[in-house]
Amino acid sequence: MKVNSFLVFIVMVVVGFLIAYSYQLTKQNTPKQEISSEQWEKEFEIRNLLIEQEEKNNELQNQLFAIQQQVTDFEENLKQEKQIYYNLVEDVEKLRMFVGEVGIKGKGVEVKLEDASYIPDGENVNQYIVHESHLFKVINELKISGASAIAINGQRITSHSYIYCNGPVVTVDGNQFPAPFTISAIGDPEVLSQALNIAGGVLDQLTYENVQVEVTKMNEIQMEPLLQTQPAS
Repeated sequence: MKVNSFLVFIVMVVVGFLIAYSYQLTKQNTPKQEISSEQWEKEFEIRNLLIEQEEKNNELQNQLFAIQQQVTDFEENLKQEKQIYYNLVEDVEKLRMFVGEVGIKGKGVEVKLEDASYIPDGENVNQYIVHESHLFKVINELKISGASAIAINGQRITSHSYIYCNGPVVTVDGNQFPAPFTISAIGDPEVLSQALNIAGGVLDQLTYENVQVEVTKMNEIQMEPLLQTQPAS
């Protein structure tokens, strides 16, 4: 039994050696597959085409970036031009409003000026009635305080308006108005009212000069265009 086992072992070793030797010999004798010159040329051509396409892609990408930058610049310029146009339109509307070419409506104040209710005997009457100087004080203070539109008894006031008094009557741009005089101003009611009521300001001066003054804050004041205003009856 031991001899038989030994023989079987010897046979298995020899067979294994023969198999291994045969595999190694076959591997060495198998010719390596070589790439032909045509295949090399084909691969080289494809590689060049790929490189060329990548270069074109980079060029197109740069062109895209340049166009995008142009669009961005154009949009920015358009935005600035639009803002400039909007500002011009806004300025024109403000100027038209200031000169009285367009109607206007908004919050503001009304300042009512009246002659003194009592004139002591022997006193000069002119010292107790409203004069154009009193109107100018109120108008100038309202302008300084930001009033966007002003009217006297419904008559729009512009930078070319003229105001003068003739006795108890005040003429505004050729239209005569008797007392009381109501000066309407469109703007911030709080700001306009505080500006008039400041200590030692316009109202104190008018009161000292025997003019009765009343300031009323208004939620809405309507002023017609200058050419459509009519003198008060």
